[in-house]
Amino acid sequence: MSGFYGLSASKINGDVVDMSEFEGKVVLVVNTASECGFTSQYKGLQMLFDKYQDQGLMILGFPCNQFGGQEPGENNEIEQVCQLNYGVSFPMFEKVDVNGPDSHEVFKYLTSALPGLMGKKIKWNFTKFLVGRDGKPVKRFAPTKTPEAIEKDIVRALNR
Repeated sequence: MSGFYGLSASKINGDVVDMSEFEGKVVLVVNTASECGFTSQYKGLQMLFDKYQDQGLMILGFPCNQFGGQEPGENNEIEQVCQLNYGVSFPMFEKVDVNGPDSHEVFKYLTSALPGLMGKKIKWNFTKFLVGRDGKPVKRFAPTKTPEAIEKDIVRALNR
């Protein structure tokens, strides 16, 4: 298996998840941070997850501390912030790098498939990648694009 479904990542509790578990679903991958000006987007992400998970939407949150040191906590602290402050119930993964030589394989793959304004680099927290049911990256969204603003794209992907 290759592409997105050939990748894996460790959840925030340490359990390894193969992306093939999400085969046939529409996946939104987001690099997150708990102390960012965009952190309130967790609410919108959770709203989308609640609204569309039964139709096949999966949201995957990947905390990252590479932008302004805005995710300084340990994995257990990050999990608490997400659950207590925003009611996050979609899968959260261990803190990762999304740029540079140590960037996580999920982000290496997604930034290669969908380069942005900075090429294969991610500009800031809450950059979002939409992956279709077939595992092919569909669209990349800037951090300033709110979850509500990308809902139409998600619905379009769910209906394919």
